[in-house]
Amino acid sequence: MKEVKDIRTRSDMLAREKIGKLLWKLSYPAIIGMVVQGMYNIVDTFFVGRYTGTLGIGGTAVAFPIQMIVMGIGMTIGIGGASILSRRMGERNHEGASTALGNMILLSLITGVVCAAAGLAGINPLLRLFGANDALMPYATDYITVILMGSPLFTFSTVASAAARAEGNAKVAMNSLLLGGILNVILDPIFIIALDMGVRGAAIATVIAIAASCVFLLAYLQSGRSEIRLGWGHMRLKAPIVREIIAVGASDFARTAAMSLTSAIFNNILRTLGGELPIAVFGITFRIISFVFMPIAGIAQGVQPILGFNFGARQFDRIREGLSLASRSATALALVGFTVFLAFPAPILGIFSTDPKLLEMGSSAMRWLVLGLPLVAPQNIGTSLFQAIGKARPAIFLAFSRQVLFLIPVVIVLSRLLGLQGVWLSFPVSDVIAFVVTYAMVRRELRLLARMKESGPPERRVGVRPERGITPPAS
Repeated sequence: MKEVKDIRTRSDMLAREKIGKLLWKLSYPAIIGMVVQGMYNIVDTFFVGRYTGTLGIGGTAVAFPIQMIVMGIGMTIGIGGASILSRRMGERNHEGASTALGNMILLSLITGVVCAAAGLAGINPLLRLFGANDALMPYATDYITVILMGSPLFTFSTVASAAARAEGNAKVAMNSLLLGGILNVILDPIFIIALDMGVRGAAIATVIAIAASCVFLLAYLQSGRSEIRLGWGHMRLKAPIVREIIAVGASDFARTAAMSLTSAIFNNILRTLGGELPIAVFGITFRIISFVFMPIAGIAQGVQPILGFNFGARQFDRIREGLSLASRSATALALVGFTVFLAFPAPILGIFSTDPKLLEMGSSAMRWLVLGLPLVAPQNIGTSLFQAIGKARPAIFLAFSRQVLFLIPVVIVLSRLLGLQGVWLSFPVSDVIAFVVTYAMVRRELRLLARMKESGPPERRVGVRPERGITPPAS
């Protein structure tokens, strides 16, 4: 009886609780979890930078985009599936939610194995594509080989965490990341320093930490505490569900793949402009600045079940309120990061490296890179809106716009005109353009939701069809 009461309480919470309190409940575990996840990279960067030097940082920087692709595939399934789960729960269709979860889990394991096999088969060409030269290749190979072998663990943990958040149980996702993060902090010095394994040791510590998170999440899904029941009968892939998962989640993969593509282009441009040092600078500053994106991503994850559930329940006023509050909160966090990075770049970089050339170049780069940071927050929240309500195409467009459509052309042009400074300046320029586009698209979508509220379910009006591949909400 207690389990049934808890389940009803979570659904009622998504439907009725005040948006501010609800957003806090769902976001703070996600924020903590994302910050802990960011600690994986920060801790690895600290030990790698201190004990393997600039080449170690450069090697992991070259390998990191490949790791991001694997994680992006997990996020594709997790975000796409979470959108379905939230909407099914809003419709009170629990069997549909269970079927979706089974498809998510099985799909994550299959794609993880495929990533491992494909990545290991083409590891040298991949690293060359992402900017490795002869000096960086041994470090990059040592790191990414271990990470690729752990690909199924990365994809499963990401998907299971997304499922827990989708049903309003964000603390489970947070605790899984806390477990992995704490374990990673403990294992890094053991493998990197005590066992003298260098960058390979950093990768081994990360994979073991992710494995621990997987065990925790699997135990939760099988414990009966989850609202979404998962049986062997649900573990069969169904084409309509798989298509919808990929369609909705593709926007997040687009963002991750775009970041990887951007990293490859940046690494190759930087290699021609200065060799290993600019690559190491970009790698370390990118990881540090990305740490600020973690709490912003936590808010985006926290608001998604609110938006998705209330879209399924046709409570459009709660969608508008949740979107506004999430955007303001994320922007406030971005402003804090912007201020700190702008004021103290050298002391922050000095935590990870003692190379005076890296500190000098990195301080200048960081100041340029963060100029558009406050504008990135509302863009991420805007993308979450389209993911939550199942509109794949605008979500994919927004995910691609900043990292590919705007940033890549801008960096190619500015790097030729201004050299290294043009590379760093390209980020704030593309951030401004992406913000303007996102603002216009979100405003238009909110007007459409207002019309839906006035005229009733769009799928029941003559001549109007729901977006292809997306299941419309039940009335």
